[in-house]
Amino acid sequence: MKFQNRIPPPAGMQLAPMIDIVFLLLIFFIVTWQFSREEMDLKIAVPTSEEGADPQRVLGEIILNVRTDGTVSVWGQVKTLDQLAGTLAEIAAQHENQPVRIRGDATTQFQEIVKVMDVCQRSGIWNISFATQTPKPAE
Repeated sequence: MKFQNRIPPPAGMQLAPMIDIVFLLLIFFIVTWQFSREEMDLKIAVPTSEEGADPQRVLGEIILNVRTDGTVSVWGQVKTLDQLAGTLAEIAAQHENQPVRIRGDATTQFQEIVKVMDVCQRSGIWNISFATQTPKPAE
């Protein structure tokens, strides 16, 4: 009497699904890196603070970069205060508690920061925070 072997032969490792997953992860990280790079204006050196809050980003947070000369950029585009007010008003109409982080250069006059804060408040945005960095330890 001949018995059949019920144990299937060992299957080889399938590389196609693993390659697909690696490419999807690569695309995801490239896209998210590009978005975060556009938000951070390299012409801005934020002030230092010993007691700054945790720099964790809030989901959907808008980054407003205020340069030394007072120009404001958001999403990589320089905007006037009127243009910024229109953009923020549209966003505030859609999202009730929209978070905004102001990244002002350390040498920017405080009056320029106050102008941006006024634009935010006129547009209906009250959830405002400021970007700082911790001071580098002395060597």
